[in-house]
Amino acid sequence: MKSIRVHQHGGPEVLKLEDVPAPSPGAGQVLVRVHAIGVNPVETYVRAGNYARKDPLPYTPGSDAAGVVQAIGSGVKKFKVGARAYIYGSVTGTYAELALCAESQVFPLPAGTTYQQGAALGVPFATAHRALFHRGGAKRGETVLIHGASGGVGHAAVQLARAAGLTVIGTGGTEAGRKFVAAQGANHVLDHRAPDYLAAVMQLTAGRGADLIIEMLANVNLGKDLGVLAKSGRVVVVGSRGPAEINPRDTMLRDADIRGMTLFNTPDADLAAIHAALQAGLADGSLRPVIGQEFKLADAPRAHEAVMQDGKLGKIILVP
Repeated sequence: MKSIRVHQHGGPEVLKLEDVPAPSPGAGQVLVRVHAIGVNPVETYVRAGNYARKDPLPYTPGSDAAGVVQAIGSGVKKFKVGARAYIYGSVTGTYAELALCAESQVFPLPAGTTYQQGAALGVPFATAHRALFHRGGAKRGETVLIHGASGGVGHAAVQLARAAGLTVIGTGGTEAGRKFVAAQGANHVLDHRAPDYLAAVMQLTAGRGADLIIEMLANVNLGKDLGVLAKSGRVVVVGSRGPAEINPRDTMLRDADIRGMTLFNTPDADLAAIHAALQAGLADGSLRPVIGQEFKLADAPRAHEAVMQDGKLGKIILVP
């Protein structure tokens, strides 16, 4: 089978398309014929050797995909051969024509959801759900500010928050991005490159501030976020590319919380609840992953460049 392999850490050019033996499922394992693969920023950090988790070399990148169950091992009860499924996590990596997974890493793909949309679920939608509800404690009627709401996690957070009854303020750095955020259901959309956009947050909330902020670039925004939080407000840090400077008095005045998160820390019970919620949202139409760009598997280096560019809309995927 065709698979992307990484033999050394480095830039996108280290992603090599190779022929490798097809895996076979053992006890409790599921083999999925991959139709679409999700590309996530974290995979660029691992590839470059700049992430705390380092996969042993050589390895096949990827944790998100969707396709059809091709074979199952003994003891597998949730799936039959031919079932449509999406993947969050795998034994062998998902940048390949086949992915070997533990049964717990495979989830039913609801009818009406494309394979491309299924490949967009694992990291982005699960991250958004955990940030909003498990770490952020979002409640119906609250106001949430979502920075960078046009990306994979951002547009997922907008859809999830609106479906849960929150008022959503989303930001985008381009006109196209802001139109996209509005189309996902945001109540208000702001230009985070405008010098007065945070003043607009206060105006939109009648001076109260946002109850919750989902922060994708904490090294740039965290210090300013604290100034537009409501009392007992929370900032959930989803992403950061460096250190940030804050004034602790801003947290004191508001009884505010800064909460970090990574999806890899999610307890198994919470992860199961997250995926149950995602499947329900797909089934009732409240969740609709948007595909921004699609690349062939051989073009994985280009996909890794694209996923790190500003202004991207929706999810970037690979197709074997």
